[in-house]
Amino acid sequence: MNTEEFGFETQAIRTQLERSQYLEHSVPLYLSSSFVFEDAEDMRASFTEEKERNIYSRFSNPNTTEFVEKICKMEGAESGYAFATGMAAVYSTFAALLNAGDHIVSASSVFGSTHALFMTYFPKWNIETSYFEINKPETIESFIKPNTKILYAESPTNPGVDVIDLQLLGDIAKKTHLILIIDNCFATPYIQQPIKFGAHLVVHSATKLIDGQGRVLGGVTVGSEDLIRQIYLFSRNTGPALSPFNAWVLSKSLETLAVRVEKHCENALKVAEFLEAHPNVNSIKYPFLKSHPQYEIAKKQMKLGGNIIAFEIKGELKREENS
Repeated sequence: MNTEEFGFETQAIRTQLERSQYLEHSVPLYLSSSFVFEDAEDMRASFTEEKERNIYSRFSNPNTTEFVEKICKMEGAESGYAFATGMAAVYSTFAALLNAGDHIVSASSVFGSTHALFMTYFPKWNIETSYFEINKPETIESFIKPNTKILYAESPTNPGVDVIDLQLLGDIAKKTHLILIIDNCFATPYIQQPIKFGAHLVVHSATKLIDGQGRVLGGVTVGSEDLIRQIYLFSRNTGPALSPFNAWVLSKSLETLAVRVEKHCENALKVAEFLEAHPNVNSIKYPFLKSHPQYEIAKKQMKLGGNIIAFEIKGELKREENS
């Protein structure tokens, strides 16, 4: 079904696999490790990629395909690949694109495990990372070297909910010929689409808002077809793929993403406003509070403020434990 002209919510429901001969109403779970071939010629054409078909669920499966297609439609991406976890998506994306001697420029506010990749593991392979302060984006270009290959940021960040100007990053990446990768996990494609601002790749931990119910782990990277091809080839041979069951659950979850995110954001804003006025709260950050340092940027590039609030309680640890 051609869903190109459908709205966000309709795409989430109507982007589906073609029905089988059984004419099922709901897409079934394809719980199979591998797939059969009509004959030897069919197998040859499949393994040489003359035919686009499923071979082995380590790197392709109908349920995974449907999930990725939905995310691509939502993010405005050409192609994508799904992973077992969000960190598998982050790691595999970098590992597929980087070589020894390459350099990353990243916002300093990143998820802890991503920081561990940058500071502990990538240096083992002679890949270095330089951090810029997210509140000082004007310094970004000063960190770029001749061997810099990737510009990376989360927005909003995990867990501090800082926001960075995606259009500025897109302009810098275009000017300096860098690959711009944005972690869009805290926003989801319902709230913002980084590709519109110049991102080449967008990564998600699908474990969070995409699933939204604490059931399964998952990750996904979407973006330009040529870059996803490199990520696919790396992942095909290293095996971090999303399982068919988790892909099936996540694809179903996307059908309700819009209504869930709307309610999350409505509630989060009310809680943030309450906390901002509370006498025992020392500081608070929420993208759609006017007190947020990047409020104007958030309003420009985000549809809603997200579901995460960062705040600090006044007093010692004992008081915080009893609050």
